[in-house]
Amino acid sequence: MASVHKPASPPAFSEEILKRLMGEHSALVFQPPEPAERYLHWDELRYRRPPDGLDAVMWWHLTRFRRRIKAIQVPLRNVRNGAFSFVLTDEIQRRLHDLSLKVGGRIAFDEIITHKDARERYYVASLVEEAITSSQLEGASTSRRVAERMIHEKRAPRDEHERMIMNNYRAMVRVGELLNEPIDEEHIFELHRILTEGTLPNPDAAGRLRTSSETVEISDDEGEVYHSPPPAAELAGRMRAMCDFANSTEPFLHPVLRAIILHFWLAYDHPFVDGNGRTARALFYWAARRADYWLFEFISISQFLLKAPKQYARAFLLTESDSDDLTYFVLHQIHVIEQAMAGLIKFVEKRTKDLRETEELLDGEDLNLRQRDLLREAMRHPERSITTEGHRSKFNVAYGTARADLEGLTNAKYLDRSKMGKKYIYRAGERIKR
Repeated sequence: MASVHKPASPPAFSEEILKRLMGEHSALVFQPPEPAERYLHWDELRYRRPPDGLDAVMWWHLTRFRRRIKAIQVPLRNVRNGAFSFVLTDEIQRRLHDLSLKVGGRIAFDEIITHKDARERYYVASLVEEAITSSQLEGASTSRRVAERMIHEKRAPRDEHERMIMNNYRAMVRVGELLNEPIDEEHIFELHRILTEGTLPNPDAAGRLRTSSETVEISDDEGEVYHSPPPAAELAGRMRAMCDFANSTEPFLHPVLRAIILHFWLAYDHPFVDGNGRTARALFYWAARRADYWLFEFISISQFLLKAPKQYARAFLLTESDSDDLTYFVLHQIHVIEQAMAGLIKFVEKRTKDLRETEELLDGEDLNLRQRDLLREAMRHPERSITTEGHRSKFNVAYGTARADLEGLTNAKYLDRSKMGKKYIYRAGERIKR
């Protein structure tokens, strides 16, 4: 991984300082803690001005004491067998509620996403986006256009980078098939096998836990170690505990929060030789979508993680360096989900506008939504070729349906058809070009 600023370790706990706070500053101790946007780590707090009468170390003790009063423990244990926890601040609750209204589907979307054909189009598009960006986070280097064509046309990958992306796509499709059943170790092994097929130096490492002879550490390019995961001997038990947490509904935990913690859990344990980040994000999607947050079908978190990979890595470091306080990672991931949701809304609004403009141009034409969407793309990019397999894949329809769409547009002179080898190729026709 690229070099990331390693946060300064907070001061060791001092009973003497806590006693002073309780005695001399008791009025401050029981005031409400700071809101979530001010949920500062020691690495930042030490440079801020403390409340009157306190120095930075005393202020940190006060801050940690307030947080620990409200901390909620989770079953995840650190390498010293201590518990991870988080603080459910008012700000986090408000933002989770807002997300529930949106990703739960109560936000108003018109036919652009509720129509069956449109849903299939955007579902496949989101899987492609997540497959590409999740792979790029792990080092895959392939142009977006090449990757998209490979997936839509189901072309065999030409190199390891393309294989990573195709594997990610197949894994995300498999996640959608697992939503109606509890997750278990074998499901996670299966997802890992799909994600890493043909990309590991040792093919035998796919779909199994790392062994004691396979040392794994997370470090930067200069060799500085950021994280040493639990020993191999503990991994089987830890994965069972993680699956129990994933399937549990008691005590109640907001589904998005549970999905975020699962994301962190698998990444923290690093149970595999490679592919842990991709598997962790796949598990996140399984948990969120299983809870009926259906709009997660249409958003990609990895595209926003890719824009700021150091912040993603730092969220892990902040949590582990501050008494395993998951709140830092939770806040980071909520922000990423909010960005993804805002991106979806903007995307749908633009698509709605584009389709309405296409409707005006095609007024009176008896065309289905798939054909109209294809024509909009052809009007924008008349030089691009279209194949039956590519159109079929975009909308997840049968080959015959896709072929009928294209032939109908060809008969109406919106497309021209030619043959390349054994395949028919379609391009913008005279009615589009004129």
